[in-house]
Amino acid sequence: MKIFTFVLIFISIFVSSSSANNTDSTYEILLACFTKYTGQSAGSLSDVVLPRGSSSFAPALNAYIRNARFNTSTSLKPTVLILPRVYPHVQAAVVCARTLNLRLKIRSGGHDYDGLSYTSAAPFVVLDLSNLRNITVDAAEDGGSAWVEAGATIGELYYQIWKKSEIHGFPAGVCPTVGIGGHISGGGYGNMIRRFGLTVDYVVDARIVSVDGRILDRKAMGEDLFWAIRGGGGGSFAVVLAFKIKLVTVPRTVTVFRVVASNDENALNMAYKWQFVAPRTDTRLFMRLLLASVTENKTQTVQVSVRGLFLGNANDVVSLLTKEFPELGLKHENCTEMTWIQSVLWWDNHKDVKTAKPEILLDREPGSAKYLKRKSDYMETEMTKTELYRLFQKLKTVERTGLVLNPYGGKMNETSTTETPFPHRQKLYKIQHSTTWNEPGTEPERRFLRYCRSVHEYMTPFVSKNPRSAYFNYRDIDIGVNNHGNDSYREGEIYGKMYFGENFDRLVRVKTEVDPGNFFRNEQSIPTLPR
Repeated sequence: MKIFTFVLIFISIFVSSSSANNTDSTYEILLACFTKYTGQSAGSLSDVVLPRGSSSFAPALNAYIRNARFNTSTSLKPTVLILPRVYPHVQAAVVCARTLNLRLKIRSGGHDYDGLSYTSAAPFVVLDLSNLRNITVDAAEDGGSAWVEAGATIGELYYQIWKKSEIHGFPAGVCPTVGIGGHISGGGYGNMIRRFGLTVDYVVDARIVSVDGRILDRKAMGEDLFWAIRGGGGGSFAVVLAFKIKLVTVPRTVTVFRVVASNDENALNMAYKWQFVAPRTDTRLFMRLLLASVTENKTQTVQVSVRGLFLGNANDVVSLLTKEFPELGLKHENCTEMTWIQSVLWWDNHKDVKTAKPEILLDREPGSAKYLKRKSDYMETEMTKTELYRLFQKLKTVERTGLVLNPYGGKMNETSTTETPFPHRQKLYKIQHSTTWNEPGTEPERRFLRYCRSVHEYMTPFVSKNPRSAYFNYRDIDIGVNNHGNDSYREGEIYGKMYFGENFDRLVRVKTEVDPGNFFRNEQSIPTLPR
């Protein structure tokens, strides 16, 4: 605390003779604070604290902007980019940004769909955790665990687990470039959700930097804060440095399959029956349904496909679905048996996964970004065949827009909705509204945003209500933003109840206790209680 007090005194003197509104002076003051706090020279911090004018600034910033909509000439850029290499750098970032009253955005993998981890309408600083990516795996036969830092990717975690064991896995997402920090702290799910539940259900410890710059583990932070960062969005409460996770046991042979409907009538029947089978079948089976608007022979139509993972062999899943889901028409030739790590590559759309090297998962694909918009919904009851037919007709009026339906049930139904901040465990299935395009410019953006929003609006009568639910990790500013003024709680309640339901007010109480000054904030963060 002596160092912290010295920094406060030093900064107060420095700020009195400088203008923190100026980009250059903000960098200079921030760098001076870093040198005092860490004891490092300015030269040794040249790759840690980057001003906007640095030649390294743009490449480092752009590397993890995953939505091209927020990387244009008019996009507001941070005044400073901080790339910590050790934990004291993170502590310095929090202490110094808080002292200077700088808005701090926290980024791990950059997959925040609406860019809230690296954009802002007001001057801000980005804390990029991509260099903090250490993973330590203990693959004990009777369980297994791992410490994984927030800047590591899902793919890197899967790879390190595979290196230690072929019978261990982890129930997380299917996109390997997603950062662990955001994925886990927002809830996290993947294609083993029905067998094992949410990603956060396997977090047993964590390390964070609190608002006063301290490094805390589960015991030190307390159970309320530990509860909050496992699904309530870590960035509202602290900077998450690392999570300790439990591994799960996977069979040596798993089966994947993909079936595409061959005609309109079959597509409708398949989609309708899917609703009754996918959330209730054997928990070893996950079947994702995709409804996509496509152009075939210059005619707009709807393609329906099912992608599945079965934690077992092909004979068993074909036998199961022949009985429960004959409309799918699954045959042995649709199925491929493989190892779990090969199935990870298959879900990431790699070809010839049996000869592909798992090292592919270490490719972070920096700088890769498309223009996109995502929204989400939850279903509590099945749509009728007539309602589905009308949805198909709606999808035929839009371009490159579709729905991704993910079944729940199984392990999800066995866990209380208040066990973690994630409240949607009893829902039937989740919908991701997806629109992706390649053309730059305002006209294509307006057109494709209109497509996505119109389908979302069309689904209003059929989805969950009071409130209409949404998935926090599919960030969507259409449902509300917080200006952090006098109405902060009321503004936050609008989107907060959609994301967190009955758990929202508990998250607000935790936030008020651990960060009463609301330092850790963004456009959709958890607000504090009104003073």
